[in-house]
Amino acid sequence: MDKTGALAGDDEFITIARVRKTQGRHGEVAAQLFTDFPEKFAERKRLFAVGKTGERKEMKVENHWPHKGWMVFKFAGVDSMDAAELLIGCELQIPVAERAQLEQGTAYVSDLVGCAVFDFAASPDPVEVGTIKEVEFGSGEAPTLIVLGSAGDEYMIPFAERYVRKLDLAAKRLDMQLPDGLLEVHKPLRAEKKERKPRVARGRSSEALRSPKKASGETRSER
Repeated sequence: MDKTGALAGDDEFITIARVRKTQGRHGEVAAQLFTDFPEKFAERKRLFAVGKTGERKEMKVENHWPHKGWMVFKFAGVDSMDAAELLIGCELQIPVAERAQLEQGTAYVSDLVGCAVFDFAASPDPVEVGTIKEVEFGSGEAPTLIVLGSAGDEYMIPFAERYVRKLDLAAKRLDMQLPDGLLEVHKPLRAEKKERKPRVARGRSSEALRSPKKASGETRSER
């Protein structure tokens, strides 16, 4: 755990917010949240700010409050607008060990990314579809897994309870029972055939999925 501002391993921390602008005249900043557990800020007396250089600095939280869809933070030692401006763009992180405890059947996005996806629909012998590279959240009931196949194709697979057979995070493996034709229907066309729409992903990789039926997130970063 880094208290000096030195570089530290990214695997030890997760992003739960990003500073977007200053707020007020006394060093407050407004941040976009990447967590579905904002109530946890009442317990968190420190966050770690990471800027473009990757340097991680511990920040003591003096106060926080929600404001117009943002979370406003007042950090100790940041007492002016000039000082607050230096934090714009910084990611606000916590150690992985301090993530919120999840209920049974829940997973973080950061745990899903990198899992191999196997489809048991075709035969008793599973077929490896590919590896989860990101998770997207849209208007549907279930989040969408973006799975990269061995040939470079991307598949968009709903992370729906009815399709999930078993999730083994220790083995980084997700077994699914996918309907016939789903992989073809949800395989995006290549770039030269279709202009890809911008993806709307919530947070970086720590989003919590409270169940395959419902998406949520602690980064969207404790995602």
